[in-house]
Amino acid sequence: MIARAKQGNGFLFLMLLGCGLIWGASFPLNKIAVSAGYRDFGIIFWNQLIAASVLAVICWQRGVWPGFQRKQIRLYLAVMLCGTLLPNWASYTASVYLPAGVVALLISLVPMFAFPIALAFGAERFAWRRFAGLLTGMAAVLLIAGPEASLPERAMVVFIPLALIAPFLYGLEGNLVAKWGDTGEGPVRVLLGASLLGVITSLPIALISGTFIDPRGPWGAPDLAIVIGAITNVIAYTGYVWLVGRAGAVFSAQVAYIVTAAGLLWSMILLSESYSSYIWFALVLMMAGLFLVQPREAE
Repeated sequence: MIARAKQGNGFLFLMLLGCGLIWGASFPLNKIAVSAGYRDFGIIFWNQLIAASVLAVICWQRGVWPGFQRKQIRLYLAVMLCGTLLPNWASYTASVYLPAGVVALLISLVPMFAFPIALAFGAERFAWRRFAGLLTGMAAVLLIAGPEASLPERAMVVFIPLALIAPFLYGLEGNLVAKWGDTGEGPVRVLLGASLLGVITSLPIALISGTFIDPRGPWGAPDLAIVIGAITNVIAYTGYVWLVGRAGAVFSAQVAYIVTAAGLLWSMILLSESYSSYIWFALVLMMAGLFLVQPREAE
């Protein structure tokens, strides 16, 4: 699993840990943002604008910019819709009603959704070990949704399917990018192109839906959470892409374990959330499912 990571190279492990810890913080930050009444497309617009600004600086320093030919626009649209607008809408809406730690736990289903989608696309061959990982992840979801004592309020269970939309779309996005490639641009330019389209798309929706957030203030913790969340997501993803290039995709995929655990940990620290024994057992099942479903170097 860590074949491409040189033994004794602690820096790669620190990068893996750092990316996971930063990504995990996004879940309580989302919860803080929606706690003030901020909603989906208002938050999405500012996230996209901040992300586009940071990525534009990176592209400016490199002297390269995203192209806008037909195949590139198709890729940007897929990343925007499946990687940002729709999954963020689902996550922000679910975060209004569900504990941030539970949302973090459910988002770790991405590779478990990605596997059957890849089978449908003909991009993967069936493997019993990975199928077992898929079943284990499903068992974890049932453990969260089933017992009456699993969630703080029983009524929250109706919002679990909403939270599952995000990992499904992320799994679809990954398969589309794998199928189409990055058109030779690399992830930073692809993300910038998608973020620019996201800004153009989310602004009118935010204005029409009445969810636009006035940036003039007064500012509070929810406003800072939006800004910090957008910046940390860009930093974490850029670090992850760097890690894939240096240590390989299989080693880097282990960030999913850290993101899941960190999401629960940050939610406990920042939001004082507590979880039932069912949630902790679901975490164990989810970790086992992630281990089984992730591809190995030989596959």
